[in-house]
Amino acid sequence: MHAPIETFSHYRGDDWTPERVAFHQNLEQFADRVGLIVGLQGNGKISQEMAYDQIKQLWASLRSSKSSLLE
Repeated sequence: MHAPIETFSHYRGDDWTPERVAFHQNLEQFADRVGLIVGLQGNGKISQEMAYDQIKQLWASLRSSKSSLLE
């Protein structure tokens, strides 16, 4: 689920399904959050180790989403 200020692009694949749209939104959310984490790390707000750990957790969540939605 996303916050009201977050927007997602439209899924334009020929193989449209509700599960693919949900995964597409999860993928966009992953990319947005990784960008924020990289920005925080680049500005010295969090350490490289903390950034890595947070991105690793996001990746695990995205992988789980893919498994449950697409496989």
